[in-house]
Amino acid sequence: MENRGIYHVPVLLKQSVEGLVTDPGGVYVDATFGGGGHSREILSRLNSEGRLYGFDQDADAMGNVPDDPRFTFVYGNFRYMRNFMRWYGYKRVNGILADLGVSWHHFDRSDRGFSFRFDGPVDMRMNQRGGISAVDVLNDYTEERLAGLFWMYGELRNGSRIAKSIVRYRQNRRITTVPELLEAISPAIGREREKKDTAKLFQALRMEVNNEVDALREFLEETVQLLGTGGRLAVITYHSIEDRMVKNIMKSGNIEGKVKSDFYGNKEIPFRSIGKLVVPDDLEQKENPRSRSAKLRIAERL
Repeated sequence: MENRGIYHVPVLLKQSVEGLVTDPGGVYVDATFGGGGHSREILSRLNSEGRLYGFDQDADAMGNVPDDPRFTFVYGNFRYMRNFMRWYGYKRVNGILADLGVSWHHFDRSDRGFSFRFDGPVDMRMNQRGGISAVDVLNDYTEERLAGLFWMYGELRNGSRIAKSIVRYRQNRRITTVPELLEAISPAIGREREKKDTAKLFQALRMEVNNEVDALREFLEETVQLLGTGGRLAVITYHSIEDRMVKNIMKSGNIEGKVKSDFYGNKEIPFRSIGKLVVPDDLEQKENPRSRSAKLRIAERL
């Protein structure tokens, strides 16, 4: 069975929005609309002149759009945010928020393949209009390529063994469902780490299928161009790769984290950090265990 009741519980809701909204009459972007929890909180802090644009590439999110004339839903990937906002008539905005976590809705739908709790197809596409699925990755990637992505995105020390086991399994049958994938990897995963390693494997596949790292890189680079002076960037991450990219863009204005200088040797730093790194408190982690690995960073455009 699957839970279709709660679409998503927003993480670090008050902390992220309080750090984001500085002008009630400004223009803001919720780059990861999802269940709309952060968007509703942002709208509650805007006056009648304020505007909010919510991005999501998953058509299911359209069912959560608030009935509010100040809100516009944008059906698209946040990596194209700047072009969309220019189309709407904005060269600069006052704030951008992104929660890089996966909605409960995706984990709790058996037909999407994001969770190993259900018997369903191994799809994992956020945008079901096209692109490769996890089925393509599992059956078409070489053993070396699989091992590489399991290590890079899942930080799986036994990634090579898992990749070898998958390749051996698919010689006899194509992997198309969650149970088949679990059967394929079972010889390579010890029982003592079964749940943790399987969760990391599913994370790695999801990140590869949705090209999450490249999309995040393009999105973060666009925030430098789109935010006006004094505009805020608030990003919630759940993975070390994501957090490192966000930390670097806020420190240096680029993903590499290298501070550049102009002709005269003056450092070109586009952001200043606002406050310290924020993580969920014990109460939030208890009420929402999926928030445990969340990290919030906030910066202001100079």
